[in-house]
Amino acid sequence: MATTALRAPLITGDLAASEAGVSPATIRKWVQRGHLATAGRQGRRSLYRLEDVFAAERNAQDIAPGSPPG
Repeated sequence: MATTALRAPLITGDLAASEAGVSPATIRKWVQRGHLATAGRQGRRSLYRLEDVFAAERNAQDIAPGSPPG
């Protein structure tokens, strides 16, 4: 069965950080903590879907600093 859904463009971690208003280190932390998954690679660079970045940002805002995960 073929799907006709358009694929979202992939963006670099630097651009993802800029769009979310955070540092690139925060994007890497979100990946380490499982809030954001890489959607592809460009050489050594990780690529992300913009909607995934915004979802991770919302998730991070919902979790108070110092609170246990989960």
